[in-house]
Amino acid sequence: MISLPFSLKYSAGPLIIALCAVIAFFFEPLSGNYLAYDRYAIQGLETWRVVTGNVVHTNGYHLLLNLAGLLLLWALHGDHYRIGMFLKVFVWCCIGTSAGLYFFAPDLIWYAGLSGALHGIFSWGACMDIKEKMKSGWLLLIGLAIKVGYEQVDGSSQQVANLIDAKVAVDAHLFGALSGIIIFLLMYATAKRG
Repeated sequence: MISLPFSLKYSAGPLIIALCAVIAFFFEPLSGNYLAYDRYAIQGLETWRVVTGNVVHTNGYHLLLNLAGLLLLWALHGDHYRIGMFLKVFVWCCIGTSAGLYFFAPDLIWYAGLSGALHGIFSWGACMDIKEKMKSGWLLLIGLAIKVGYEQVDGSSQQVANLIDAKVAVDAHLFGALSGIIIFLLMYATAKRG
């Protein structure tokens, strides 16, 4: 029988992120104009966009897809999601995703959505599973690497792009996934030293 981490100490973090995304959606297009990742706006020192760009969405389908992804990750790794820890990892995954886009994907001018940060939370959660000696963590990490690698070679699904009314930012998935691994390694190294 599957046991889901319904306790508020494990579900509050994802609920806060979901609530922020839903609120931002109801203030579209204003929220997208002022919160989305926008390379030129960031160069103009609107630095909050490196985090907030991950909370706004292009349309309702985009929002629902990402909320479904957040729900799935909570079901997979929710027992690692103590509120403070989850929110810190989320913010750092947002920063890592946006920094990766800014420095290594200069052609990507505009980005919105949780998917990059979700890939980071996924890889971080898989690493946490591995640390807890759960073999499924390796399977999840390998599966994620295959998905991200496939997207880098073959691009994204045109059906998904049509659904969300935007090109899928596969580089955000790559940088998000790498961010989650880096965050885990930094946390692990810091804990070992302490």
